[in-house]
Amino acid sequence: MGVDFAFLDSGTGGIPYMLSLKEKVPAASCVYLGDTAHFPYGQKTQKEVAAAAAQAVRLMQEKWNPKTLVVACNTISVTALDDLRALFPSLPIVGTVPAIKLAAKVTANKRVGLLATNATVRHPYSQKLIDDFASDCAVFKRGDPDLIDFIEKKLFTASREERMAAVRPAVDYFAANDCDTIILGCTHFTHIADDIQAAAGDKVRVIDSREGVANQALRVFPGQVPDQDAAQTDGGAGTNGAASSDCGLSSAPADKSFFFTAATREQEEEYRAMCARFGIPYGGLV
Repeated sequence: MGVDFAFLDSGTGGIPYMLSLKEKVPAASCVYLGDTAHFPYGQKTQKEVAAAAAQAVRLMQEKWNPKTLVVACNTISVTALDDLRALFPSLPIVGTVPAIKLAAKVTANKRVGLLATNATVRHPYSQKLIDDFASDCAVFKRGDPDLIDFIEKKLFTASREERMAAVRPAVDYFAANDCDTIILGCTHFTHIADDIQAAAGDKVRVIDSREGVANQALRVFPGQVPDQDAAQTDGGAGTNGAASSDCGLSSAPADKSFFFTAATREQEEEYRAMCARFGIPYGGLV
């Protein structure tokens, strides 16, 4: 039978994207895979990203047979989305790209910051988005692997002081360039959007692509997304039972379950803390 939506990222970054879709359609069944065995994607070559992402999608198809895949990772989306669509032609795949078009609309001084992985800021696709939608803006790019590593490994057990210290270098960089808009061009940064906003101040807008990605996922979903009444009578993947590491199709995962492909003991503690914070099932290693 399979789940309605599967979400893929290199780690925990895409969780807010899954929760955004669930807010729109609470009855839709979802599952999440952090391909932590290949984290960080943003430091890999295009060939390495494509190979790792394809391996993860095959695993997701085998385990959960999703009706739609959301690639909740900017790096995969700008480097390997076409490859994935060619490899899995029968699977609707939605990518996540930096909200450059939105930034160009909302900036007042035409000075925009793009905070992302090194792979995303260097990729020609990002420059094409700038050329197509923000040609009248000065776009200041910052790849920040240290901040991504902090979010993946320390964020959910960190103090507010530690979080603010972690975001300060990026915020200061964009302030020095007089940016009035900051694009969160890596899904990991959505976890600390409030911290970035607080550090940047009220005169700066911090934006991401959650709304657009959720809407596109619902547009391409094959058939009709389940409504709440249907979910209540369906004992399949939309139920809220306990998650299981043995997540074959005969035993669908609990809705919104978080799975990963590798973790140290310390990382597992971080992931458990994250799941507790968001109220989502901890699926474990897959």
